[in-house]
Amino acid sequence: MLNKLSSLITQVTRREAIVGYALVAPAFTLIVILVFLPTVDALLISVTDWQFGARSYNFVGLENFYELFHDGTFRAAFFNTLMYVGVTVPGTMLLGLTIAILIESGKSLRIFYRTAHFLPVMATLAAMAIAWEALLHPTIGLVNSILHEFGMPGPNWLRDPNLVLPTLMVIGIWQNTGLAMVLFLAGLKAIPDDLYDAAAVDGADHWSDRLRTVTFPMLGPVSMFVAVIMALRAFEVFDTVRVLTQGKPGNASETLLHTLYVESFEFLRAGYGSAVTVIFLIIVVALTLIQARVMDKKVYYT
Repeated sequence: MLNKLSSLITQVTRREAIVGYALVAPAFTLIVILVFLPTVDALLISVTDWQFGARSYNFVGLENFYELFHDGTFRAAFFNTLMYVGVTVPGTMLLGLTIAILIESGKSLRIFYRTAHFLPVMATLAAMAIAWEALLHPTIGLVNSILHEFGMPGPNWLRDPNLVLPTLMVIGIWQNTGLAMVLFLAGLKAIPDDLYDAAAVDGADHWSDRLRTVTFPMLGPVSMFVAVIMALRAFEVFDTVRVLTQGKPGNASETLLHTLYVESFEFLRAGYGSAVTVIFLIIVVALTLIQARVMDKKVYYT
């Protein structure tokens, strides 16, 4: 009897395992095809001198990486990207959280405000970039026209080496604030009202006390998720750079993805472009893991 029962349990377990593998197989297959295989392909090409269209290639080892770190354009793109991420991520999170709190604390037009702030996320990046190019035009742009009305000179936002990167940062914050706002709104909705009542009983009567003792601690997991997502989106900046500046003037607005595109698809240096891809992946994965590890120690999950 026990043997039959054990055999039946084994058969059921085996069926459940087969069903589980069958359900996981499509997603796993797509991950392998779309993520792992391209990564391995980039690693292999990065140690060759292959060019697009060429029928042969030579193994060059780490020569592409050596050239990379002695390339002034790559160094400029590297530091510009780090500066861009370092400004846009906290700026996006702060603005998104502020808007989310203001919308959640209000009683009217919530749907309108959520939709209005989320529109930049849904809009096509190239179309947004063209709109910003018109707004920032040095002579007929709306921004400089407003400055002229107040008697202030209007700079050339996209051609001044000192202003072009901060301008792209502002556009990046505007572009991603809606997504951060939606994520923070979800986090605010998940906070039980009982916690605010308990805080009020303990003397947290002012709104700032409730934010400090309840809202911010309970938003810890959401904040960590938003920080990682915003960092990934900031590292992926390309469309606005390509449409608005092409990395100019000089290399003042050059970014890693734009350098990757130029080397791979304009100069057709696939091996060199793959080396940029490998460095880009290492930086993104390393900073994401460090960010998650550091923030995880300050997060309250209960």
